[in-house]
Amino acid sequence: MSVVSRPDTPAVAGPTSAAPAASAPWRLPAVVRNFVRNREIGLVLVAVVIGLLSGLLVAIIWRLSEFAHAVLFNIPFDTRLSANGVISWQRTLLVPLGGAIILTLIGLFYAGRFKGRLADAIEANALYGGRVSMRGSLLISLQTLLSNGCGASVGLEAGYTQICAAFSSQIGQRLAARRADMRLLVACGAAGAISAAFTAPLAGAFFAFEVVLGAYTSASLVPVIASAVSSWLVMRNLVHPSFLQIPGVPTPASVEMIGQTMLLGVLCAFFSILVMLAVAFSERVFQRISIWRGALRLVIGALLLSGLALLSPTVLGSGHGAMQLLLITNPTWLMLLTTLILKTLASAISLGAGFRGGLFFASLMLGSLIGQLYSTVLTPYFPDIALQPGTAAVAGMVALGTGVIGAPFSMICLALELTGDFWVTIGAVVAASMSALIVRELFGYSFATWRFHLRGETIRGPQDIGWVKQISAATLMRTDFPTAPADLPIVEAQKLFPPGRVKQIVLRHVDGSYTGIVNSAELHGVADPGEALLETLAQQRDQFLLPQVTVRDILAAFDRTEADVLVVIDNAEDRRAIGTVSEAHVLRTYSTELERRNQEVFFR
Repeated sequence: MSVVSRPDTPAVAGPTSAAPAASAPWRLPAVVRNFVRNREIGLVLVAVVIGLLSGLLVAIIWRLSEFAHAVLFNIPFDTRLSANGVISWQRTLLVPLGGAIILTLIGLFYAGRFKGRLADAIEANALYGGRVSMRGSLLISLQTLLSNGCGASVGLEAGYTQICAAFSSQIGQRLAARRADMRLLVACGAAGAISAAFTAPLAGAFFAFEVVLGAYTSASLVPVIASAVSSWLVMRNLVHPSFLQIPGVPTPASVEMIGQTMLLGVLCAFFSILVMLAVAFSERVFQRISIWRGALRLVIGALLLSGLALLSPTVLGSGHGAMQLLLITNPTWLMLLTTLILKTLASAISLGAGFRGGLFFASLMLGSLIGQLYSTVLTPYFPDIALQPGTAAVAGMVALGTGVIGAPFSMICLALELTGDFWVTIGAVVAASMSALIVRELFGYSFATWRFHLRGETIRGPQDIGWVKQISAATLMRTDFPTAPADLPIVEAQKLFPPGRVKQIVLRHVDGSYTGIVNSAELHGVADPGEALLETLAQQRDQFLLPQVTVRDILAAFDRTEADVLVVIDNAEDRRAIGTVSEAHVLRTYSTELERRNQEVFFR
């Protein structure tokens, strides 16, 4: 069994192949850099600056989106697009189509110019040590704003997080921050973005811990909280967003309430998996449209979206207004079910066609619809025990958000901060826990990591694995290894390689290709070799490594082959040996680097 089975097997790419933009052209003064690197208060002050900047950026994008909706759809400036039912059919049809054409032209113009440089906060923290491209992030944020502004069923949260993380990364690069501090600053930017987007600092902080940083430590608590609170203060004073209004009296905690919220968690878990699969299916369908280099994908998606919007304008935009409207108007089960189906289709079509955005708020709206639908259907039959619609809506919102976003604590805090009600939050805790358990057990991905999986990435979360890819066979191998022709007689080999001088001998064919490895002990263990050739003792003929193989794959290869030393070849076609890697050296290097990374996290 070979480590690389076929010549056309793609090698594991190193981090430089898709890394963000190059290093910063200038840095802040040394006294500032040293203060931030050596004093924890310095890092907290930088986090406050990031929070203030994040709040300002979110407020600007928020206002631009509202302005675009007001102008393009001819609605009052202070009203939500998805809650407005007086949009003319001409605008419903033409505005998404016009936005699709503009986005298509932008995509064609920038096609290939940002290849490998459009990592978001999660990918940047997992692979690139917190380095995010500013130019690429500006493009993504602009596309997200245009997509949402023209009515696509996507949220602005992805754009918020992208641009705030990019500015945080740039600040870190100007400070020459360590890898761990860079990742923390990117998490501060993401915390500020979500905190401002929902005016929920606790939700923003836990979003950073769960989704962007991948860990919680006492050292990271204060900077992330500082950024989230600073951003929240800026947003609250500039935009004055309101809390989500939950009508009626919340259902008090009881055995019946806990049981029903568990059931809602189960339902929302399965529906969240369905939503993620629907988006992936939509992307595959639209990718088959190759006319004009795929330029028609957005146009077709816009036409489909307009058709759904003509049936119900609640599918337009992220859905903030529609969610609040449905909570306070006591809709029928048929309206709730129809809106649920149409919103799911609209989100899948929008993302599959190529509109920029995320599923953050769409998942919250879909979850609230499931919760309301559950309460509406159950109340006529079990009026004494059925969940109150508001309580069920919040439980469903948190459960579906947990399934899609993969951040249960963030969703629980969001429920508490949006409603300000403790009893509602208890149901949210139970529903989120059930949803997280089921999605993790049956699906194993959140929406972000699922999309990475579809692209062929091995990212399962924001945990830092970029340093693992930097340690490859090329960096671990020794190039001063003994070699010998495969047709060399054993007698001559015993003279050329005395006992104790070498441990292994790499064999090569006449054309120079690798043909196996011989242990020195076995070589000198042959008492009467006669005319036998050295190749008769060869082992590991088809077991080798490519230079790009990472340290984890190397360790797995040692386990499979049960070898102490593996040969590194230049490529699987020529098979020319360029070095050797020993298991002992790999284990020592890996454990040393792992201990170093742990010290960065826990003893910073």
